[in-house]
Amino acid sequence: MDRYKEIKEKIKSRYSSLPKNQKKIADYFINNFDKIPFVNVQDLSIETGASVASVVRFSQRAGFKGFSELRDAITGSLQKELNNKEIFPLFEKRKVEEDLLTEVANVDIKNINDTLNLIERKIFNVVIEKILKSDRVFTAGLGISYLLAEILAYQLTQVGVSSTVLHHSHTLFNEHLLFLNPKDLLIVFSFPPYSKETIEAAEFANKRKIDVIAVTNKSASPVTFFTKANLIVKSENMLFTNSFAAISVLINAIATACAIKDKQRAKRILKESEDIMISQNQVLNES
Repeated sequence: MDRYKEIKEKIKSRYSSLPKNQKKIADYFINNFDKIPFVNVQDLSIETGASVASVVRFSQRAGFKGFSELRDAITGSLQKELNNKEIFPLFEKRKVEEDLLTEVANVDIKNINDTLNLIERKIFNVVIEKILKSDRVFTAGLGISYLLAEILAYQLTQVGVSSTVLHHSHTLFNEHLLFLNPKDLLIVFSFPPYSKETIEAAEFANKRKIDVIAVTNKSASPVTFFTKANLIVKSENMLFTNSFAAISVLINAIATACAIKDKQRAKRILKESEDIMISQNQVLNES
């Protein structure tokens, strides 16, 4: 039996003996196995309504030292499983007459495949190094790009990178940038229709000797004239808006690469976060 099935079967075999709160955790693992590499113990606690301590105890019952070790095992098993399978077979099996759900999925699958071909791995690795070496990472964008910028900042924070999204309220992006220094990094999301303020923020940061990375849809988009590196992502959509399927894959890849390249920092932040949650739960239980 391969590792992928082995871990699932191990959880299922212990299911009947689990306490009620840990059964909820087991249900989440079994039904969301491919999501586990991208969640932390706090996320899992919120999703299942169980305490962080219960998640840790469940991981131990499953035969691991803790949640981190279980997640690492699942991550490795999924990577091996993907390597042994055809990637995105749905795209190759498109029918002449298909339902709308399949058609939309095929567009996004093409976006992901095209993005994998567009992004130079050397550039991707440079971006990861810049993120890890920077004092702080700031992300920016407007509209749907703001939400993507917020997700990237959150994901980076979860793996130990000091990250903040620039809020667009009473303060303009350029006013935020006054507080950045050359050891900081700005990552901007810029997709059609290109936001003038986002482009101006990249230009302003560049003038202040702050490195700018762009996540955008083409190598000649307006923001690229002020950047050190660009990650080109396809965002074609059947609607007039941009699809963010491929962008989401890229965000996950960035966070995962940062965690893998600096495992000590990622594990330290995870451990400290787990300690905080356990401490808070103990206080709540005592009150």
